[in-house]
Amino acid sequence: MQHRGELAISQYLENASKGLTSMSDETINRVGEEIKEALKRQFAGGNKRDGFRLRMSNIGRPSCQLWFEKNRPETALPRPTTFVMNMMIGDIVESVFKALLTEAKVDYKDSDTVALKIDDKNTISGSYDLVVDGAVDDIKSASDWSYKYKFDSYESLASGDSFGYVGQLAGYAKASGYRAGGWWVVNKASGQFKYVPANIDMDKELNKVKQSIKAVKSKDLVRCFEPEPETFRGKETGNMVLNKNCNFCSYRQACWETLKELPAQMSQAKEPKMVQYISLKSA
Repeated sequence: MQHRGELAISQYLENASKGLTSMSDETINRVGEEIKEALKRQFAGGNKRDGFRLRMSNIGRPSCQLWFEKNRPETALPRPTTFVMNMMIGDIVESVFKALLTEAKVDYKDSDTVALKIDDKNTISGSYDLVVDGAVDDIKSASDWSYKYKFDSYESLASGDSFGYVGQLAGYAKASGYRAGGWWVVNKASGQFKYVPANIDMDKELNKVKQSIKAVKSKDLVRCFEPEPETFRGKETGNMVLNKNCNFCSYRQACWETLKELPAQMSQAKEPKMVQYISLKSA
């Protein structure tokens, strides 16, 4: 069943494609100001990217990644040159999407800062994106692959949530007092959008947050994932590859010192895909 906001925005966009819509000066000016602030934040030193602290945007990530961020930040792989541009695109998508909600007459409560007290020593804060119909939602810009497969459903997202989106939304919901709604997802490649409703076990997610806090404070690293066996034509090759949940982790090389990115060893293709190997059978 579609969210009512999906139907309203789809109708607005259909009308816009026919030149039948307007957009208020108030909405246009608001988007302009938000994008101006995003430019300052992303490119003019307004976003301090160094220094570790637990916050809503990272509490759902694997605890081993958080451990590295706190205890061995210098071992992170360099950020790609596309990093800041992708952050900027996300800011633009969020601002324009809210403008569409406004002009499509979908009532919502805008972003607000909230704090979640875990215990007497730990409070985690952050700003949620919006609240619709009494539920806190996030707005995500996604690649074509992520839009089709990662955000196919709540179940597919939760099964490989290496960016911690589920824990993030659970934290916002608990701290704000609203229900956990879901994710408004925009395909950066095609402009498609959809709403993915969440079905979060709040007790489970909040317990994971508490466990992550303990793990981060520990002297020793405890990995969350183990290497996976490589398969070729349905059979294991004897080689071990990086767990798929670790593919985008900036600390994968520090965590697995034997990690090597090589062409698929069993592939007979002219240009084999690159694979991140932890160990090779012949080594």
